[in-house]
Amino acid sequence: MTSLCLDEIHAELTHPQVRDLAWALLSQPLLGEALAQRHPLTASCWMATPALLADWLRQLDAQPAALEDWLARHSIRRLGLYYERLWQFALHHAPDVELLAANLPVRRAGHTLGELDLLLRDAEGVFHLELAVKFYLGLAGDSRAHQRWLGPDSRDRLDLKLEHLHAHQLPLGGAADARELLAEITAEPVQSRYWLGGYLFHPWPAGCSGPAGANPAHPTGRWLPRQAWAALQASAPDALWQPLPRASWLASARLAGDQLWRAQRLDAWLAEREHDSPAQLMVRLAPAAGDAWVEQERLFLVADGWPG
Repeated sequence: MTSLCLDEIHAELTHPQVRDLAWALLSQPLLGEALAQRHPLTASCWMATPALLADWLRQLDAQPAALEDWLARHSIRRLGLYYERLWQFALHHAPDVELLAANLPVRRAGHTLGELDLLLRDAEGVFHLELAVKFYLGLAGDSRAHQRWLGPDSRDRLDLKLEHLHAHQLPLGGAADARELLAEITAEPVQSRYWLGGYLFHPWPAGCSGPAGANPAHPTGRWLPRQAWAALQASAPDALWQPLPRASWLASARLAGDQLWRAQRLDAWLAEREHDSPAQLMVRLAPAAGDAWVEQERLFLVADGWPG
């Protein structure tokens, strides 16, 4: 990974989508030295000379129209698709990476077997890359086990995602139907890899160990059931919390003063939520330079019966 510090560059960037882009490029993956994992910019000069990437992000922050136009070309309703589009934009602009294809469908007899997220060429060859961004909450107990890490709606699990990657998504790039398709694009051998970004959330207040193979520097947060919210507030009564919309889950939150919720609004929002409401990401904010308020930590507020 690049030595460019995400927190430092985030302190400079103000445009929300540019901040998300920086997060996608610079945040640590969920897993450490995992088999078949590869950063999409591994062979780029942006990784070798981080100052070049920092300058590009600063320029984009000052003039974000190109990124805004790129994202506006397609309807983006899922956070995972937004993450992919951010990566596509970056790879189109990386000086020494060629994006050959994106979301390339692989078909057999009119039936779609799946899509190859990215096909790129760099100094190390041609790569089929699968991208994913995930938010997993760890359960107390044997939290080293991948099946103990669940998505906010509890249907997604870390073990299921890794199994799908290794059993379906990565092998798809080497399937006969895909080889025929790829041969029309490049005569070079194609290597399949993946990149898994996101956050791991530990239970409040006791916490838990991370899943086996977790990257020690991965982005983290906490989670707690609705019935424990009062105890959390009592532990830090002056903390300023508010919900974060799903579209804003990537980069750390940065809000202007007029975007802050007053205590009465948060209390009313909490009072209206049922104890079995879907999980909601919350952020704790603190003042920064100027009129800005920036995220200090994040947590998921889940139903009392979660993950039942």
